[in-house]
Amino acid sequence: MTFRLAPGVDEEIFRAVDERVQTEFAYHQPGILRRTLGRHDDGRWLALTIWADADAAAAAERAFDASDLGAEFSSLVTDTVVDRFHGVD
Repeated sequence: MTFRLAPGVDEEIFRAVDERVQTEFAYHQPGILRRTLGRHDDGRWLALTIWADADAAAAAERAFDASDLGAEFSSLVTDTVVDRFHGVD
């Protein structure tokens, strides 16, 4: 997922919410292998999550979208693009 912080969002507040996403949500999802966050110099962010398979990723996405924490995270970001790469054979 790539995104920018919504106008007026403090980076420290965003990082605190993202830390909660990682520790309270992401690493409790079946099939998660790795999640990391990075920021480009131009202000774009990347939240990269690696899943064991596409089904695990889809289930986690549905759960995140339905959660209060997912809503809180989403309220802090804009220009969100989710790319799904399903690996190679």
